[in-house]
Amino acid sequence: MDETNATPDDAARAVRRVVERIEEAAVVDREVLHAMLSAVLARGHVLLEDVPGTGKTVTARVIAEAMGLEFKRIQFTPDLLPSDVTGSTIYDEETGEFEFAKGPIFTNVVLADEINRAPPKTQAALLEAMEEGQVSVDGTTYDLPEPFLVVATQNPIEQEGTFRLPEAQRDRFSVKTSLGYPDLEGEMGLLERRANRRSLSPSVDPAVRPDAVRLLQDMTEDVTVDEKVRRYIVELARQTRADQRAEIGVSPRGVQRVFEAARAAALIDGRSYVTPDDVKHLAQSTMAHRIVLTTEATVEGVEGSAVVRHALNAVDVPAVAPGPDEPAPASEPDLDTGSEDPATDSEPSSERDSDGDPESVPGSDPNPDTGSETTPASGRGDATERGDGSSHTRDGHEEPRSDDEFDWAR
Repeated sequence: MDETNATPDDAARAVRRVVERIEEAAVVDREVLHAMLSAVLARGHVLLEDVPGTGKTVTARVIAEAMGLEFKRIQFTPDLLPSDVTGSTIYDEETGEFEFAKGPIFTNVVLADEINRAPPKTQAALLEAMEEGQVSVDGTTYDLPEPFLVVATQNPIEQEGTFRLPEAQRDRFSVKTSLGYPDLEGEMGLLERRANRRSLSPSVDPAVRPDAVRLLQDMTEDVTVDEKVRRYIVELARQTRADQRAEIGVSPRGVQRVFEAARAAALIDGRSYVTPDDVKHLAQSTMAHRIVLTTEATVEGVEGSAVVRHALNAVDVPAVAPGPDEPAPASEPDLDTGSEDPATDSEPSSERDSDGDPESVPGSDPNPDTGSETTPASGRGDATERGDGSSHTRDGHEEPRSDDEFDWAR
């Protein structure tokens, strides 16, 4: 099958293979992984905030490995200079000329580990790279490889010696999420796998080629978004700005990032169109970190997620049906939850919050103006080492492939 004829179903199968390959090495909650892969397909970036030892580095590395992408890690420290990230111009004594030595940012997936430990000037070295896919050194601009993804991590409990991320930089992350601790079964599993291998960290083989990742990103651009869904995104953002607990709500740039991530989520589910549920499922991870709370709200312990949750309850969900040329949503298991299609769930999708938990329908929040929310994935089986011998499919068998299926794999 020619690449130009690849369908959303082909894309969904490719992403499922990537997910299954990642799960060979990391215990990652499906909803968290869904948000991260949505950022990858949307050409965005990911901010992971969690305590040490939850598998942030492992998760970033195996995502890169599963997609066949080059990976580099940068440890951010108080003495890290911008040139240590982007590279610098050096003098070559043999040729008598100045040459540019590329920094570690010249790769496909960059792990900016503990990004908040570097001073703002060094943090700002990432801004141009994240927004434009390029860096400028000594007046010369250098393009970064494609695809390009920054996965930044920060520790929420150790604030001594750290520097808060500037709001302009936080706004450039498409998704902010956390991993949390694995459940009992997950931790027992990682010990068993660790006992059966000799390496400290697991690794996986690529599930797709790098050019397939670029094709997935291109296909994301072709996903359609109905005007009602676009208005829904805008009204959610405007509702966060109107919230008295928010000094600054979701920015126009944030609106575009939500739009892009929702298109990627639709493609991951094998659809060529976005539904309101795509927006709702990603609302917390794409909007909450963009909100700047008032001093009073901060003192009261309110979090940005509470403002987003209130907006989800306050804005009516539009009724959107597939167009005449668009198929109805498939009834296969949903990637981010592992459950059957929302239409067959015991709880209507309109009564779930963005974390997949039961929530009141819009307008019926019993106490929308108070309280904070725990991290989205707290207490669930999330990112730590898992193993290195799992099957590539959930049932232990390879999926049958038709002769005309698009050849994503190596």
